[in-house]
Amino acid sequence: MIDDELAIRRVVRNAFQDTARVIDAATGAEGVDRAAAERPSLIVLDLGLPDMEGIDVCREIRGWSRVPILVLSARHADEEKVQLLDAGADDYLTKPFSTSELQARARALLRRAATEEGQGEPRVAIGILVLDIAARTLTRDGDLTHLTPIEWDLLRVLMTHAGRTLTHRQIFREVWAGRQFGDAQQYLRVYVAHLRRKIETDSLRPAYIFTEPGIGYRFASAGDFP
Repeated sequence: MIDDELAIRRVVRNAFQDTARVIDAATGAEGVDRAAAERPSLIVLDLGLPDMEGIDVCREIRGWSRVPILVLSARHADEEKVQLLDAGADDYLTKPFSTSELQARARALLRRAATEEGQGEPRVAIGILVLDIAARTLTRDGDLTHLTPIEWDLLRVLMTHAGRTLTHRQIFREVWAGRQFGDAQQYLRVYVAHLRRKIETDSLRPAYIFTEPGIGYRFASAGDFP
């Protein structure tokens, strides 16, 4: 936990005291040093640090570690959230926040990290969806669902990053392989609408693909389903 506010560090410590050992730091430099020494499973990072910007802490850690980074901040600007996610943060929670939401976001990031660590896994199963990466197939409740090549690539990116908010730029870069044409946000809006019609029970009330307004999209994690 990297935050200069003692009260916030106490809230985070209490949220995880029964499930994890919490190490805290009050400055960016101390946080980077402790992260390097302790190799934590998750980093909770505040942006308003006294010695350096939170985005610089994020870039520094991301340069040598893939540890999930959950940003906490009182700042609400969409552009700032996008910059943080593009710099390597995995999720963003604005203050004030509920303890239960903090715990849920942390669990989702830890599950995703565990899945990535064990990957060789050719299948991703979330709810009634099973994505077979090697066979390039999707089944929905056991039935094969036809996807176009772009729909497949888009779903693969979303499902293999389940629980993580991805920016429009991140998704567009992976799905369209860096080709610079058109409006990324508009392209994604069209293809996400196509995907929702194929995978959601009710495309107007999605249970799988969530829109993060002004930022991008987040796919539900396996733990969101019984």
